[in-house]
Amino acid sequence: METAQLLAFLRRIETLKTNPRHAYTAGGVRETVAAHSWRTALLAMLLMPEFPDLDMNKVIRMCLIHDLGEAVTGDIPAFEKTDEHRSQEHLALAKLVDTAPAADAAQMHALFAEMDAQQTPEARLYKALDRIEAVIQHNESDIATWIPLEYQLQQTYGWENLEEFPAMLALRQQVLADTQEKIRAAGGEPAMG
Repeated sequence: METAQLLAFLRRIETLKTNPRHAYTAGGVRETVAAHSWRTALLAMLLMPEFPDLDMNKVIRMCLIHDLGEAVTGDIPAFEKTDEHRSQEHLALAKLVDTAPAADAAQMHALFAEMDAQQTPEARLYKALDRIEAVIQHNESDIATWIPLEYQLQQTYGWENLEEFPAMLALRQQVLADTQEKIRAAGGEPAMG
């Protein structure tokens, strides 16, 4: 084990523990990138029995590392992210991953290539989990923290990523019902019936 290199890499990504995301927690604290990644990975672990034909350990690893680049770039909400942002994040991510111990760097580069290609069911499931966790988090936050476009986005975000996974569709329907109830409780009218 390359302990000095491992510790240096961990120091570089430590900012993910404090880098804020757009969402807030139920307690009113700004969510961090690390908190989102952790809960996305936990969701993958909890759903493992629903996907016996997939390599769920790979999915969990994807969930854990998917936002590493944000240790350098910070988080940019999906509805604001441009191709230029994505390009900058990819470059920052490649440089960051290269600082990890060699075997770990090779594994992470392979995972990121698979995640970017979205050709395997594991990569597509990771993306679906990433998106649904974001919607769940917004449902848990105070609706006063939502910006106007989120009333619609909460009801549509990630839907296309979930369509191939029947187990995820049931979860998405429940999350959608929670979103619509939250909007109604705040005196609004859900966009979708």
